Amino acid sequence: MLKYSRQRESIKNFLIGRYDHPTAETIYENMKREYPRISLGTVYRNLSLLADLGEIQKLSTGIGPDRFDGNSAPHYHFICKDCGCVMDLMAINLDHINILAAKDFAGEIEGHYAHFFGRCPGCQTKTAKESQGGDTPVNV
Repeated sequence: MLKYSRQRESIKNFLIGRYDHPTAETIYENMKREYPRISLGTVYRNLSLLADLGEIQKLSTGIGPDRFDGNSAPHYHFICKDCGCVMDLMAINLDHINILAAKDFAGEIEGHYAHFFGRCPGCQTKTAKESQGGDTPVNV
């Protein structure tokens, strides 16, 4: 049985209900308010343990540092190629991918991970304004 840790519980509670998928450094900065002597290594170890236990998700986005999600239920993520933000995509169900993958596979497919990439609404709006000259200074 795993020994109870107030710090680990605080990290988990910090992540629950958040939708911004913070980095370990962001979590560390917030934990320091409650535990001034906590180390970044302690935060990393607890995040790793919580992810191994299936209580949180560790997201390796390929863009910047890993992100962490307090929602351990199966769901998909969108990753912005411009700003690196990570957003939940809750309304889609791609379970049929398991069936498609298993069709010509001799083993057993138990699940899958998928990340969607592109521009988030904020970056898309910013790009559209820039292409229209909206943020370009005008010389008179």
